[in-house]
Amino acid sequence: MDISILCSSPDHPVNAWLEGWIARRREHHDIRLARSTRELTGGDLLFLVSCGELVDAATRARFRHALVLHASDLPRGRGWSPHVWSILEGAETITVTLLAAADEPDTGAIWAQRRIDVPPHALHDEIDRRLFEAELALMDEALSLAADPRPRPQPTDIEPTYRRRRRPADSELDPHDTIAAQFDRMRVADPDRYPAFFRLRGHVYKLRLEKLDHDPGD
Repeated sequence: MDISILCSSPDHPVNAWLEGWIARRREHHDIRLARSTRELTGGDLLFLVSCGELVDAATRARFRHALVLHASDLPRGRGWSPHVWSILEGAETITVTLLAAADEPDTGAIWAQRRIDVPPHALHDEIDRRLFEAELALMDEALSLAADPRPRPQPTDIEPTYRRRRRPADSELDPHDTIAAQFDRMRVADPDRYPAFFRLRGHVYKLRLEKLDHDPGD
């Protein structure tokens, strides 16, 4: 199949996973990784993965199927960074959805879904690993379903919810609050692109959270 993947940011951590997927599938498929809709020429499948652009109907029409990877149990959690908002609300299980791209973002018919566990101790890299593995598995599933897809409309008896775009300021910590109270905010923060930080004594400090493989107190 002729496949395009649109991932807007070359700095997004999913890129290494996408490149690995492309290398493993390239023997049987023609696959390109694009950064902008301007690079899309058409083909069989278009995957939108961590895509910040709105892909219009004319662009989608160049492909047999245009599909989105979205980390929520739609129609709940439409919008930006839904799994992060869910974890901040205490979720320990996340649904990852493969759906058809549509004019209104995150409203298309659902092709497939996977559920992933997110333990309350999992840090950013561990959360990403679970999420990206589920996304790649759904992309593999799309390859099998493409010949005879049977998508189902999103439920109409569930009220949609919407997530706003996260900002760097959402990773700011209160130096006077406890670590325990702010732990979820620390662990979902991307340490390279949107690090957790705090302001104290006239300066701004970046915090990088890592697990130790041993207890230094022992």
